[in-house]
Amino acid sequence: MLLQHLGVVGYGEVGRIFSAGLRAHFQSTQVWDLKLADGTLTRGAMHAQTVAAQVTPVDGVQALCAQSDFIISAVTASNTLAVAEAVAPHLRAGTVFLDLNSASPGTKQQAAKLIEAAGGRYVEAGVMTSVPPYGIKVPMLFGGPLAAELAVLLNAMGMDAKAVATEIGVASAIKMCRSVMIKGLEALVIESYSTARAYGVEDHVLPTLAETFPSIDWEKQGAYFFSRVVQHGQRRAEEMRESARTVSEAGFAPTMASAIADKQQWVADQARTGLFADVPKDAPWQDYADRLLKK
Repeated sequence: MLLQHLGVVGYGEVGRIFSAGLRAHFQSTQVWDLKLADGTLTRGAMHAQTVAAQVTPVDGVQALCAQSDFIISAVTASNTLAVAEAVAPHLRAGTVFLDLNSASPGTKQQAAKLIEAAGGRYVEAGVMTSVPPYGIKVPMLFGGPLAAELAVLLNAMGMDAKAVATEIGVASAIKMCRSVMIKGLEALVIESYSTARAYGVEDHVLPTLAETFPSIDWEKQGAYFFSRVVQHGQRRAEEMRESARTVSEAGFAPTMASAIADKQQWVADQARTGLFADVPKDAPWQDYADRLLKK
C-alpha cells in the first residue's frame, strides 16, 4: 500500500497533532475544518496556524478529497457520521479513510458503509487515551479489513496502532466501554471533590481514597481530571453520548453513561461562560472546585 497525500478533516487539537506529526512522511498534507470557512477572526487565526505548521488549508471536503489518498477524520463525536456523509461523494477510488472519532460501533458501521460504497477503504480507530502528551504515538486500536496493513504502515511512521479485528465496531466497542469508566471517574471526582469542598471535609475524604487505592495520587489526579474536563468538556460530553449509544446498542439502559454525559456537559457549559478563564491549567483542583461553588 502506497499512500502519498494526506488529508485531515478537523483541525482542532487532534487534527493539528496528527497533521504535524505525519506530514514529513507524505508528499503533501492538506487540512479542512469548518472554522476555515466561518468568515470570522477564527478563520484567520486557524489559517495562520496551518501556515505555521506547513500544511495546506483547502476550501472544502471536495478539494481535500481531490488531493488526498489517505484521509484522517478527527472531529467531535457528534460529527463522525456527518464527515463520512460529506466526504463520500467526493472520494477518489481506493482512498483510505481513518476514522479517529469516539463513536459507537453502530455509528462507525454506518460511516464505513458510506465510505466503502463510494469506493473508499474504511478503517476505524479507537484512541485509547488523551492524545497529548503522546502525540501521534498515542495508543490506538484499529478495526476493519485493512486494519492490520494500515497499522504496519503507520507504525513505521511513528504511530502506535494495533489491529484488533477485521470487522468494524470491535475497536470502537473497546474504546467506548473504557470511556464509561474513565470519563465516569472524571465526573465522579468533580462531583465528589466539589461537594467535599463545599462541606469543608476534603482533608478527610481524600485520605480515605488513598487508603483504598494507594497507587493513585488523588490530589494530582483530581487536578488533572478537573483541568481536562474544563478544557474539553464539550468533546467529552459528546463522546459520552456515543458511549450511551454503545450501551443501548448492547441492549442495556445507559443510565450511568447518560449521567456522565450530563455532568461533562454541565462543566463545559460553565467553562463557556468564562468561569475558569483565569484559572491556570496546572492549578490545584481546589481552584476549579471553588469556581464551581462560586467562591
